[in-house]
Amino acid sequence: MRRIWETIQDIPRGCVANYGQIAEIAGIPRGARQVGYALRHAPEGLALPWHRVIQSSGKSAFDQNSRAFKIQRERLAEEGVVMLNGRVDIKKYRWEPDLDELLWKPTSTWDEN
Repeated sequence: MRRIWETIQDIPRGCVANYGQIAEIAGIPRGARQVGYALRHAPEGLALPWHRVIQSSGKSAFDQNSRAFKIQRERLAEEGVVMLNGRVDIKKYRWEPDLDELLWKPTSTWDEN
């Protein structure tokens, strides 16, 4: 789960990534469901930018009447990401890390113990 959490931490402000993309970057091919599991089981103090993770279609994974959906929409709006009818324009806001970003990202702040 740690690799998934680290990958989610790397999503820049103003960008989104989908569950499958996170899994692929974390080295877990076909692991989109594992990303959802990792998000649900993340320690509270981790402060993951979970709101930047959406479905591959650009839709939120949350029901539009839910509190989580409203929080996600508000947080994305604060970062300049527009959500219309529960959907983000994935072509416009998708995180596309280049090889340098993936290889030379800042040193992890995770506790090794």
